Amino acid sequence: MYTIARYFDGFFPGKVQKIAVNAGLGCPNRDGTIGSGGCIYCNNAAFNPRYAYENGLDPLGDAVPGSITRQLQKGVEFFAGKGTPYAYLAYFQSYTNTYGPTDKLIALYEEALSFPGVAGLVIATRPDCLAPDLLDSFQRRFGNLAPQGNKPFLLVELGIESTNDETLRRINRGHDFASAVEAADQLHSRGIQVGAHLILGLPGETHEDFMAHAHRISKLPVSTLKLHQLQVIKGTQLERMYAADPSAFHLFTPQEYAAVVKDFVANLRPDIALDRLVSESPKSLLVAPDWGLKPSEFSKLLAP
Repeated sequence: MYTIARYFDGFFPGKVQKIAVNAGLGCPNRDGTIGSGGCIYCNNAAFNPRYAYENGLDPLGDAVPGSITRQLQKGVEFFAGKGTPYAYLAYFQSYTNTYGPTDKLIALYEEALSFPGVAGLVIATRPDCLAPDLLDSFQRRFGNLAPQGNKPFLLVELGIESTNDETLRRINRGHDFASAVEAADQLHSRGIQVGAHLILGLPGETHEDFMAHAHRISKLPVSTLKLHQLQVIKGTQLERMYAADPSAFHLFTPQEYAAVVKDFVANLRPDIALDRLVSESPKSLLVAPDWGLKPSEFSKLLAP
């Protein structure tokens, strides 16, 4: 299995540590630009690092985060017990991190890159939020038009979630799979590393759909992949749907999910680095399924 650690070995001579930051950006699927209410499963508080907030984490995800510099400072302190890495990567994780005026976005990215020890960025976003001028900026700063030798690293993670358009409509995603294909191609053509994110177990999907996802993702110019089992999180439309009719959902047991992941990986292009296979949400926000397992414990279920 090709791991994310081995992937980063191809770019850095030592260990890198990602530090998640919240740039305080929004989402076009929440503010009415594309839709309202967001994706049915989404509560960004489940992804926000506690150190991102000067006064603690708002359980609804509405607190104003501290500055990027301050978050990175606190992130370095948070990870200090794990040793000093070769470099840090600022991980723009919460909401849609390419959504907004390009000059504002670039200022946020450059603030992160100016922090001591930060050698690059990981930017999570939607496939439909990559403006042409921002893509051109990425190409000049990080891609195949950047000065060779000392350019910062950039990985753009696309939230694809499903390759099935019917599912994307069902979960109120606000874009189709063709948008993901175009976004991946646009980034790759500019020399930018591309990552993908998928959720396995979305309503209405079957084992056949999961394997189709693996084949379709394998045809994209992506270098990394995160998998995430469907979880019902407090404060979401999915929570309300689950409360109304739990029988309409099949939430994986750890053993079921491990079997799906094994099959999925067997059908995936082998040079795609697996960044994550399982998600762990804060217990205070998790409705179901409550596995009671750490990701490291889940990994044992994947052993032959």
